[in-house]
Amino acid sequence: MHQKKQQNLRFTEGPILSPFLQFALPVLLALLLQAMYGGTDLLIVGQFASAGDVSAVSTGSQVMHSVTSVITGLAMGSTILLGQKIGQKKEEEAGDVIGSSICMFAVVALMITVSMVWGAGALARIMHAPAQAFEETVLYIRICSAGSLFIIAYNVLGSIFRGIGDSKTPLMAVFIACIFNIFGDLLFVAGLGMAAAGAALATVLAQAISVVLSLIIISRRQLPFPFTRANLGIHKKLMGSILALGFPIALQDFLVSISFLAIIAIINGLGVIASAGVGVAEKLCTFILMMPSAFSQSMSAFVAQNYGAGKLNRAKRGMVYGMAVSFACGLVLFYISFFHGTILTGIFSKDTEIILAAADYLRAYAIDTLLVSFLFCFTGYFNGCGRTAFVMLDGIMGAFCVRIPVSFLMSRIPGASLFQVGLAIPLSTVLQIVICLIYFRRHEQRSALRP
Repeated sequence: MHQKKQQNLRFTEGPILSPFLQFALPVLLALLLQAMYGGTDLLIVGQFASAGDVSAVSTGSQVMHSVTSVITGLAMGSTILLGQKIGQKKEEEAGDVIGSSICMFAVVALMITVSMVWGAGALARIMHAPAQAFEETVLYIRICSAGSLFIIAYNVLGSIFRGIGDSKTPLMAVFIACIFNIFGDLLFVAGLGMAAAGAALATVLAQAISVVLSLIIISRRQLPFPFTRANLGIHKKLMGSILALGFPIALQDFLVSISFLAIIAIINGLGVIASAGVGVAEKLCTFILMMPSAFSQSMSAFVAQNYGAGKLNRAKRGMVYGMAVSFACGLVLFYISFFHGTILTGIFSKDTEIILAAADYLRAYAIDTLLVSFLFCFTGYFNGCGRTAFVMLDGIMGAFCVRIPVSFLMSRIPGASLFQVGLAIPLSTVLQIVICLIYFRRHEQRSALRP
Protein backbone atom coordinates (compact mmCIF):
# COMPACT_ATOMS: atom_id res chain seq x y z
CA MET A 1 0.00 0.00 0.00
CA HIS A 2 2.83 2.36 0.85
CA GLN A 3 4.42 1.63 -2.50
CA LYS A 4 1.25 2.56 -4.35
CA LYS A 5 0.96 5.86 -2.49
CA GLN A 6 4.50 6.81 -3.41
CA GLN A 7 3.75 5.99 -7.02
CA ASN A 8 0.79 8.37 -7.01
CA LEU A 9 2.96 11.18 -5.58
CA ARG A 10 5.90 10.87 -7.97
CA PHE A 11 4.83 13.89 -10.04
CA THR A 12 6.45 16.15 -7.46
CA GLU A 13 9.87 14.50 -7.45
CA GLY A 14 12.42 12.80 -9.69
CA PRO A 15 12.45 12.93 -13.52
CA ILE A 16 9.71 14.87 -15.28
CA LEU A 17 9.23 13.54 -18.80
CA SER A 18 9.30 9.82 -18.09
CA PRO A 19 6.61 9.71 -15.35
CA PHE A 20 4.55 12.27 -17.24
CA LEU A 21 4.54 10.13 -20.38
CA GLN A 22 3.82 7.00 -18.34
CA PHE A 23 0.77 8.76 -16.95
CA ALA A 24 -0.27 10.31 -20.28
CA LEU A 25 -0.09 7.04 -22.24
CA PRO A 26 -3.09 5.39 -20.51
CA VAL A 27 -4.97 8.69 -20.85
CA LEU A 28 -4.20 8.67 -24.58
CA LEU A 29 -5.24 5.03 -24.93
CA ALA A 30 -8.46 5.78 -23.05
CA LEU A 31 -9.22 8.65 -25.43
CA LEU A 32 -8.39 6.36 -28.36
CA LEU A 33 -10.81 3.70 -27.16
CA GLN A 34 -13.44 6.30 -26.39
CA ALA A 35 -13.09 7.71 -29.89
CA MET A 36 -13.24 4.18 -31.28
CA TYR A 37 -16.55 3.35 -29.68
CA GLY A 38 -17.87 6.78 -30.72
CA GLY A 39 -16.54 6.28 -34.23
CA THR A 40 -17.90 2.75 -34.39
CA ASP A 41 -21.42 4.15 -34.33
CA LEU A 42 -20.78 6.27 -37.40
CA LEU A 43 -18.72 3.58 -39.14
CA ILE A 44 -21.37 0.86 -38.85
CA VAL A 45 -24.29 3.22 -39.51
CA GLY A 46 -22.42 4.50 -42.58
CA GLN A 47 -22.08 0.97 -43.90
CA PHE A 48 -25.55 -0.38 -43.07
CA ALA A 49 -27.87 2.67 -43.14
CA SER A 50 -28.70 5.78 -45.16
CA ALA A 51 -27.09 9.22 -45.40
CA GLY A 52 -29.96 10.51 -43.25
CA ASP A 53 -29.01 8.11 -40.47
CA VAL A 54 -25.37 9.17 -40.76
CA SER A 55 -26.48 12.78 -40.41
CA ALA A 56 -28.63 11.89 -37.39
CA VAL A 57 -25.77 10.16 -35.60
CA SER A 58 -23.47 13.03 -36.55
CA THR A 59 -25.75 15.77 -35.22
CA GLY A 60 -27.00 13.80 -32.22
CA SER A 61 -23.53 12.76 -31.13
CA GLN A 62 -22.37 16.37 -31.34
CA VAL A 63 -25.17 17.36 -28.95
CA MET A 64 -24.24 14.58 -26.54
CA HIS A 65 -20.57 15.46 -26.86
CA SER A 66 -21.42 18.99 -25.75
CA VAL A 67 -23.14 17.65 -22.63
CA THR A 68 -20.27 15.27 -21.92
CA SER A 69 -17.70 18.04 -22.34
CA VAL A 70 -19.52 20.12 -19.70
CA ILE A 71 -19.47 17.19 -17.27
CA THR A 72 -15.79 16.53 -18.01
CA GLY A 73 -14.99 20.19 -17.40
CA LEU A 74 -16.93 20.27 -14.13
CA ALA A 75 -15.31 17.02 -13.01
CA MET A 76 -11.91 18.57 -13.71
CA GLY A 77 -12.53 20.56 -10.53
CA SER A 78 -12.30 17.26 -8.63
CA THR A 79 -9.12 16.29 -10.48
CA ILE A 80 -7.42 19.61 -9.70
CA LEU A 81 -8.51 19.83 -6.06
CA LEU A 82 -7.60 16.20 -5.43
CA GLY A 83 -4.17 16.69 -7.01
CA GLN A 84 -3.55 19.84 -4.98
CA LYS A 85 -4.50 18.08 -1.73
CA ILE A 86 -2.06 15.29 -2.54
CA GLY A 87 0.67 17.78 -3.45
CA GLN A 88 0.05 19.58 -0.13
CA LYS A 89 0.12 16.19 1.63
CA LYS A 90 -3.37 16.77 3.00
CA GLU A 91 -4.60 13.35 2.03
CA GLU A 92 -6.98 13.24 4.98
CA GLU A 93 -9.18 15.69 3.03
CA ALA A 94 -9.01 13.71 -0.21
CA GLY A 95 -11.77 11.30 0.80
CA ASP A 96 -14.12 14.20 1.46
CA VAL A 97 -13.32 15.62 -2.01
CA ILE A 98 -14.41 12.34 -3.58
CA GLY A 99 -17.54 12.11 -1.40
CA SER A 100 -18.60 15.64 -2.29
CA SER A 101 -18.02 14.94 -5.99
CA ILE A 102 -20.20 11.83 -5.97
CA CYS A 103 -23.12 13.61 -4.28
CA MET A 104 -22.90 16.68 -6.49
CA PHE A 105 -22.76 14.77 -9.77
CA ALA A 106 -25.66 12.51 -8.78
CA VAL A 107 -27.88 15.59 -8.67
CA VAL A 108 -26.41 16.86 -11.96
CA ALA A 109 -27.14 13.50 -13.63
CA LEU A 110 -30.81 13.64 -12.65
CA MET A 111 -31.22 17.20 -13.94
CA ILE A 112 -29.55 16.46 -17.28
CA THR A 113 -31.54 13.26 -17.87
CA VAL A 114 -34.91 14.95 -17.37
CA SER A 115 -34.12 18.09 -19.37
CA MET A 116 -32.46 16.32 -22.31
CA VAL A 117 -35.14 13.64 -22.76
CA TRP A 118 -37.85 16.30 -22.63
CA GLY A 119 -36.06 18.75 -24.92
CA ALA A 120 -34.68 16.37 -27.59
CA GLY A 121 -36.97 17.73 -30.31
CA ALA A 122 -36.08 21.33 -29.57
CA LEU A 123 -32.38 20.49 -29.66
CA ALA A 124 -32.75 18.85 -33.08
CA ARG A 125 -34.53 21.95 -34.39
CA ILE A 126 -31.87 24.24 -32.95
CA MET A 127 -29.25 22.15 -34.74
CA HIS A 128 -31.14 22.55 -38.02
CA ALA A 129 -31.20 18.78 -38.47
CA PRO A 130 -32.05 18.06 -42.13
CA ALA A 131 -35.68 17.03 -42.74
CA GLN A 132 -34.56 13.57 -43.92
CA ALA A 133 -32.81 13.00 -40.60
CA PHE A 134 -34.95 14.94 -38.11
CA GLU A 135 -36.88 12.09 -36.48
CA GLU A 136 -33.80 9.90 -36.29
CA THR A 137 -31.84 12.75 -34.68
CA VAL A 138 -34.51 13.27 -32.01
CA LEU A 139 -34.60 9.56 -31.24
CA TYR A 140 -30.80 9.34 -31.02
CA ILE A 141 -30.62 12.27 -28.57
CA ARG A 142 -33.50 10.91 -26.47
CA ILE A 143 -32.03 7.42 -26.09
CA CYS A 144 -28.55 8.73 -25.23
CA SER A 145 -30.00 11.25 -22.77
CA ALA A 146 -31.84 8.48 -20.94
CA GLY A 147 -28.41 7.00 -20.17
CA SER A 148 -26.87 10.25 -18.91
CA LEU A 149 -26.34 8.75 -15.45
CA PHE A 150 -23.83 6.25 -16.84
CA ILE A 151 -22.09 8.83 -19.03
CA ILE A 152 -21.65 11.14 -16.03
CA ALA A 153 -20.56 8.31 -13.71
CA TYR A 154 -17.85 7.28 -16.16
CA ASN A 155 -16.44 10.80 -16.39
CA VAL A 156 -16.53 11.39 -12.63
CA LEU A 157 -14.73 8.12 -11.95
CA GLY A 158 -12.08 9.05 -14.49
CA SER A 159 -11.52 12.50 -12.99
CA ILE A 160 -11.12 11.11 -9.49
CA PHE A 161 -8.54 8.52 -10.43
CA ARG A 162 -6.55 10.91 -12.61
CA GLY A 163 -6.45 13.25 -9.62
CA ILE A 164 -4.68 10.62 -7.50
CA GLY A 165 -2.24 9.81 -10.30
CA ASP A 166 -4.00 6.68 -11.57
CA SER A 167 -4.71 6.82 -15.30
CA LYS A 168 -4.99 3.04 -15.75
CA THR A 169 -8.39 2.54 -14.12
CA PRO A 170 -10.14 4.99 -16.51
CA LEU A 171 -8.42 3.17 -19.37
CA MET A 172 -9.88 -0.10 -18.14
CA ALA A 173 -13.36 1.44 -17.93
CA VAL A 174 -13.35 2.79 -21.46
CA PHE A 175 -11.87 -0.48 -22.79
CA ILE A 176 -14.87 -2.32 -21.40
CA ALA A 177 -17.23 0.24 -22.94
CA CYS A 178 -15.50 0.02 -26.32
CA ILE A 179 -15.81 -3.76 -26.55
CA PHE A 180 -19.48 -3.83 -25.60
CA ASN A 181 -20.32 -0.91 -27.90
CA ILE A 182 -18.82 -2.66 -30.92
CA PHE A 183 -20.87 -5.78 -30.22
CA GLY A 184 -23.93 -3.62 -29.59
CA ASP A 185 -23.55 -1.77 -32.89
CA LEU A 186 -23.13 -5.02 -34.79
CA LEU A 187 -26.24 -6.44 -33.11
CA PHE A 188 -28.60 -3.44 -33.23
CA VAL A 189 -27.46 -1.69 -36.42
CA ALA A 190 -26.03 -4.38 -38.67
CA GLY A 191 -28.08 -7.28 -37.33
CA LEU A 192 -31.47 -5.80 -36.40
CA GLY A 193 -31.39 -2.83 -38.78
CA MET A 194 -32.18 -0.25 -36.07
CA ALA A 195 -29.91 2.38 -37.72
CA ALA A 196 -29.35 5.55 -35.64
CA ALA A 197 -31.53 4.35 -32.74
CA GLY A 198 -29.51 1.15 -32.56
CA ALA A 199 -26.26 3.10 -32.39
CA ALA A 200 -27.61 5.19 -29.49
CA LEU A 201 -28.85 2.11 -27.63
CA ALA A 202 -25.49 0.38 -28.06
CA THR A 203 -23.68 3.43 -26.66
CA VAL A 204 -25.88 3.65 -23.55
CA LEU A 205 -25.71 -0.07 -22.77
CA ALA A 206 -21.92 -0.07 -23.22
CA GLN A 207 -21.55 2.85 -20.79
CA ALA A 208 -23.82 1.16 -18.25
CA ILE A 209 -21.91 -2.12 -18.35
CA SER A 210 -18.60 -0.25 -18.13
CA VAL A 211 -19.65 1.71 -15.03
CA VAL A 212 -21.08 -1.34 -13.22
CA LEU A 213 -18.03 -3.52 -13.89
CA SER A 214 -15.66 -0.66 -13.02
CA LEU A 215 -17.39 -0.09 -9.67
CA ILE A 216 -17.10 -3.79 -8.88
CA ILE A 217 -13.38 -3.76 -9.65
CA ILE A 218 -12.80 -0.49 -7.78
CA SER A 219 -14.63 -1.80 -4.69
CA ARG A 220 -12.03 -4.56 -4.44
CA ARG A 221 -9.13 -2.12 -4.56
CA GLN A 222 -7.78 0.25 -1.98
CA LEU A 223 -7.34 3.96 -2.45
CA PRO A 224 -4.06 5.54 -1.27
CA PHE A 225 -6.04 7.30 1.50
CA PRO A 226 -9.06 6.44 3.69
CA PHE A 227 -12.47 6.58 2.03
CA THR A 228 -15.67 5.33 3.70
CA ARG A 229 -19.39 6.04 3.58
CA ALA A 230 -18.79 8.79 6.12
CA ASN A 231 -17.02 10.76 3.38
CA LEU A 232 -20.19 10.80 1.30
CA GLY A 233 -22.04 14.03 1.95
CA ILE A 234 -22.26 17.74 1.33
CA HIS A 235 -18.93 19.18 2.43
CA LYS A 236 -19.75 22.79 1.62
CA LYS A 237 -16.23 24.19 1.61
CA LEU A 238 -14.82 21.42 -0.57
CA MET A 239 -17.83 21.43 -2.88
CA GLY A 240 -17.44 25.17 -3.25
CA SER A 241 -13.79 24.65 -4.21
CA ILE A 242 -14.72 21.95 -6.74
CA LEU A 243 -17.30 24.26 -8.31
CA ALA A 244 -14.94 27.25 -8.26
CA LEU A 245 -12.33 25.22 -10.14
CA GLY A 246 -14.60 23.16 -12.35
CA PHE A 247 -17.39 25.58 -13.26
CA PRO A 248 -15.22 27.91 -15.39
CA ILE A 249 -13.86 24.87 -17.27
CA ALA A 250 -17.37 23.47 -17.70
CA LEU A 251 -18.73 26.82 -18.87
CA GLN A 252 -15.85 27.22 -21.29
CA ASP A 253 -16.29 23.69 -22.64
CA PHE A 254 -20.02 24.29 -22.98
CA LEU A 255 -19.62 27.58 -24.83
CA VAL A 256 -16.85 26.18 -27.03
CA SER A 257 -19.08 23.19 -27.81
CA ILE A 258 -21.88 25.61 -28.63
CA SER A 259 -19.55 27.28 -31.11
CA PHE A 260 -18.89 23.93 -32.79
CA LEU A 261 -22.60 23.15 -32.73
CA ALA A 262 -23.17 26.52 -34.38
CA ILE A 263 -20.77 25.51 -37.14
CA ILE A 264 -22.62 22.20 -37.53
CA ALA A 265 -25.92 24.08 -37.72
CA ILE A 266 -24.48 26.45 -40.34
CA ILE A 267 -23.21 23.54 -42.41
CA ASN A 268 -26.48 21.59 -41.97
CA GLY A 269 -28.07 24.42 -43.92
CA LEU A 270 -25.85 23.48 -46.87
CA GLY A 271 -27.55 20.09 -47.28
CA VAL A 272 -27.45 16.51 -46.10
CA ILE A 273 -24.16 15.65 -47.88
CA ALA A 274 -22.33 18.55 -46.22
CA SER A 275 -23.91 17.61 -42.88
CA ALA A 276 -22.89 13.97 -43.15
CA GLY A 277 -19.41 14.93 -44.43
CA VAL A 278 -18.71 17.20 -41.48
CA GLY A 279 -20.03 14.50 -39.14
CA VAL A 280 -17.47 12.06 -40.55
CA ALA A 281 -14.70 14.67 -40.31
CA GLU A 282 -15.62 15.49 -36.70
CA LYS A 283 -15.35 11.83 -35.76
CA LEU A 284 -11.90 11.69 -37.35
CA CYS A 285 -10.92 14.87 -35.53
CA THR A 286 -11.66 13.11 -32.28
CA PHE A 287 -8.84 10.72 -33.16
CA ILE A 288 -6.56 13.41 -34.52
CA LEU A 289 -6.80 15.60 -31.44
CA MET A 290 -6.32 12.76 -28.98
CA MET A 291 -2.62 13.39 -28.37
CA PRO A 292 -2.93 17.07 -27.39
CA SER A 293 -6.12 16.26 -25.44
CA ALA A 294 -4.34 13.54 -23.48
CA PHE A 295 -1.47 15.89 -22.76
CA SER A 296 -3.89 18.58 -21.58
CA GLN A 297 -5.63 16.25 -19.12
CA SER A 298 -2.33 14.83 -17.91
CA MET A 299 -0.83 18.30 -17.62
CA SER A 300 -3.63 19.38 -15.29
CA ALA A 301 -2.94 16.47 -12.92
CA PHE A 302 0.84 16.93 -13.14
CA VAL A 303 0.74 20.69 -12.55
CA ALA A 304 -1.89 20.44 -9.80
CA GLN A 305 0.36 18.23 -7.67
CA ASN A 306 3.44 20.38 -8.27
CA TYR A 307 1.49 23.59 -7.72
CA GLY A 308 0.22 22.20 -4.42
CA ALA A 309 3.79 21.33 -3.47
CA GLY A 310 5.04 24.81 -4.43
CA LYS A 311 7.21 23.51 -7.28
CA LEU A 312 6.21 25.95 -10.03
CA ASN A 313 9.45 25.70 -12.02
CA ARG A 314 8.95 21.95 -12.27
CA ALA A 315 5.39 22.52 -13.48
CA LYS A 316 6.62 24.92 -16.20
CA ARG A 317 9.26 22.47 -17.38
CA GLY A 318 6.58 19.80 -17.63
CA MET A 319 4.51 22.11 -19.83
CA VAL A 320 7.43 22.74 -22.20
CA TYR A 321 8.18 19.02 -22.48
CA GLY A 322 4.54 18.33 -23.20
CA MET A 323 4.44 20.91 -25.97
CA ALA A 324 7.52 19.49 -27.66
CA VAL A 325 6.29 15.90 -27.72
CA SER A 326 2.76 16.89 -28.73
CA PHE A 327 4.01 19.05 -31.62
CA ALA A 328 6.23 16.25 -32.93
CA CYS A 329 3.22 13.95 -33.09
CA GLY A 330 1.13 16.76 -34.59
CA LEU A 331 3.46 17.02 -37.58
CA VAL A 332 2.71 13.42 -38.55
CA LEU A 333 -1.02 13.84 -38.08
CA PHE A 334 -1.00 17.06 -40.10
CA TYR A 335 0.63 15.39 -43.09
CA ILE A 336 -1.77 12.44 -43.13
CA SER A 337 -4.90 14.55 -42.59
CA PHE A 338 -4.07 17.34 -45.02
CA PHE A 339 -2.68 15.33 -47.94
CA HIS A 340 -4.41 11.94 -47.55
CA GLY A 341 -7.77 12.84 -46.03
CA THR A 342 -9.87 10.74 -48.41
CA ILE A 343 -8.16 7.58 -47.15
CA LEU A 344 -9.28 8.42 -43.61
CA THR A 345 -12.79 9.61 -44.48
CA GLY A 346 -13.35 6.57 -46.68
CA ILE A 347 -13.19 4.41 -43.57
CA PHE A 348 -16.45 5.91 -42.29
CA SER A 349 -18.55 6.07 -45.45
CA LYS A 350 -19.02 4.36 -48.80
CA ASP A 351 -20.66 7.42 -50.38
CA THR A 352 -18.16 9.23 -52.64
CA GLU A 353 -19.75 12.63 -52.12
CA ILE A 354 -19.60 12.28 -48.32
CA ILE A 355 -15.97 11.10 -48.50
CA LEU A 356 -14.89 14.14 -50.53
CA ALA A 357 -16.86 16.60 -48.39
CA ALA A 358 -15.39 15.16 -45.19
CA ALA A 359 -11.83 15.26 -46.57
CA ASP A 360 -12.25 18.91 -47.57
CA TYR A 361 -13.34 19.90 -44.07
CA LEU A 362 -10.62 17.72 -42.52
CA ARG A 363 -7.88 19.78 -44.20
CA ALA A 364 -8.75 22.75 -42.00
CA TYR A 365 -8.55 20.58 -38.91
CA ALA A 366 -5.15 19.33 -40.06
CA ILE A 367 -3.76 22.84 -39.60
CA ASP A 368 -5.24 22.93 -36.12
CA THR A 369 -3.38 19.77 -35.09
CA LEU A 370 -0.15 21.77 -35.08
CA LEU A 371 -1.58 24.71 -33.15
CA VAL A 372 -3.42 22.83 -30.40
CA SER A 373 -0.16 21.13 -29.42
CA PHE A 374 0.68 24.42 -27.75
CA LEU A 375 -2.79 25.59 -26.76
CA PHE A 376 -3.86 22.40 -24.98
CA CYS A 377 -0.67 22.25 -22.92
CA PHE A 378 -1.17 25.88 -21.95
CA THR A 379 -4.72 25.03 -20.94
CA GLY A 380 -3.62 22.05 -18.85
CA TYR A 381 -0.97 24.16 -17.13
CA PHE A 382 -3.33 27.01 -16.23
CA ASN A 383 -6.03 24.59 -15.06
CA GLY A 384 -3.55 22.79 -12.82
CA CYS A 385 -2.57 26.12 -11.29
CA GLY A 386 -6.22 26.80 -10.54
CA ARG A 387 -6.53 29.61 -13.09
CA THR A 388 -9.61 28.08 -14.63
CA ALA A 389 -11.36 31.44 -14.99
CA PHE A 390 -8.67 32.62 -17.40
CA VAL A 391 -8.94 29.39 -19.39
CA MET A 392 -12.68 29.98 -19.62
CA LEU A 393 -12.25 33.53 -20.91
CA ASP A 394 -9.62 32.42 -23.40
CA GLY A 395 -11.91 29.74 -24.79
CA ILE A 396 -14.86 32.11 -25.03
CA MET A 397 -12.76 34.67 -26.89
CA GLY A 398 -11.69 32.11 -29.47
CA ALA A 399 -15.19 30.72 -29.91
CA PHE A 400 -17.25 33.87 -30.15
CA CYS A 401 -14.76 36.35 -31.55
CA VAL A 402 -13.40 34.12 -34.31
CA ARG A 403 -14.83 30.61 -34.70
CA ILE A 404 -18.54 31.39 -35.08
CA PRO A 405 -18.34 34.69 -37.02
CA VAL A 406 -15.64 33.48 -39.42
CA SER A 407 -17.44 30.19 -40.16
CA PHE A 408 -20.69 32.09 -40.77
CA LEU A 409 -19.04 34.64 -43.07
CA MET A 410 -17.27 31.90 -45.00
CA SER A 411 -20.52 29.98 -45.46
CA ARG A 412 -22.11 33.06 -47.01
CA ILE A 413 -19.52 33.19 -49.81
CA PRO A 414 -21.07 31.76 -52.99
CA GLY A 415 -19.57 28.37 -53.71
CA ALA A 416 -17.60 28.31 -50.46
CA SER A 417 -15.94 24.99 -49.70
CA LEU A 418 -16.05 23.16 -46.38
CA PHE A 419 -12.33 23.82 -46.09
CA GLN A 420 -12.97 27.56 -46.14
CA VAL A 421 -15.69 27.25 -43.49
CA GLY A 422 -13.42 25.03 -41.39
CA LEU A 423 -10.58 27.59 -41.41
CA ALA A 424 -12.44 29.32 -38.57
CA ILE A 425 -11.15 26.59 -36.26
CA PRO A 426 -7.35 27.09 -36.60
CA LEU A 427 -7.83 30.87 -36.74
CA SER A 428 -9.56 30.80 -33.34
CA THR A 429 -6.73 28.67 -31.95
CA VAL A 430 -4.17 31.27 -33.07
CA LEU A 431 -6.00 33.96 -31.11
CA GLN A 432 -6.15 31.78 -27.99
CA ILE A 433 -2.42 30.99 -28.14
CA VAL A 434 -1.59 34.69 -28.40
CA ILE A 435 -3.76 35.42 -25.35
CA CYS A 436 -2.10 32.57 -23.40
CA LEU A 437 1.39 33.87 -24.23
CA ILE A 438 0.50 37.38 -23.08
CA TYR A 439 -1.04 36.10 -19.84
CA PHE A 440 1.86 33.75 -19.13
CA ARG A 441 4.43 36.47 -19.72
CA ARG A 442 2.64 38.95 -17.48
CA HIS A 443 2.26 36.37 -14.74
CA GLU A 444 5.96 35.61 -14.95
CA GLN A 445 6.76 39.30 -14.61
CA ARG A 446 4.52 39.62 -11.56
CA SER A 447 6.15 36.57 -9.97
CA ALA A 448 9.62 38.05 -10.54
CA LEU A 449 8.64 41.25 -8.72
CA ARG A 450 7.45 39.42 -5.63
CA PRO A 451 9.97 39.19 -2.75
